[in-house]
Amino acid sequence: MIQRIQSVWLLLAALCNAGLFFFDFYHADVVTNGVAAVQHLRVNDHYPSLLMALAITIMPLVAIFLFKKRKQQRTVVILSIVFTIGFISNILMRVTNFNNSVTPAPTGGSYWIGAVLPALAIIFMIMAIRGINKDEKLVKSLDRLR
Repeated sequence: MIQRIQSVWLLLAALCNAGLFFFDFYHADVVTNGVAAVQHLRVNDHYPSLLMALAITIMPLVAIFLFKKRKQQRTVVILSIVFTIGFISNILMRVTNFNNSVTPAPTGGSYWIGAVLPALAIIFMIMAIRGINKDEKLVKSLDRLR
């Protein structure tokens, strides 16, 4: 299972995506009735985001077990990258909707660790694709020698 470097990259991508369940992705400073409060936006609070986060966490783990089928592994990783980009756009949309819909408007806000983790996962998955391509090239060169 953990035979090649792409398995390590995929495991790191899955761990980054699993971190979404533990870390907030946005903190907003809101003043309500003269009292300052901080509202946290999390993946667990929004059902579609929760399902997307679950999917992008499971897909790299599935790809690890496809080590004998490199073409399918590459396809699953590319699909996971596309889903992760969709998840990032979903997060950005949620933050924009939150900032526009909260009354009174938030006085400030900042992205947190949970907003960076999907981008790290994409980087790790790109590294995994590079490892898969190197393995494919190695197998093709060994087939030529026979």
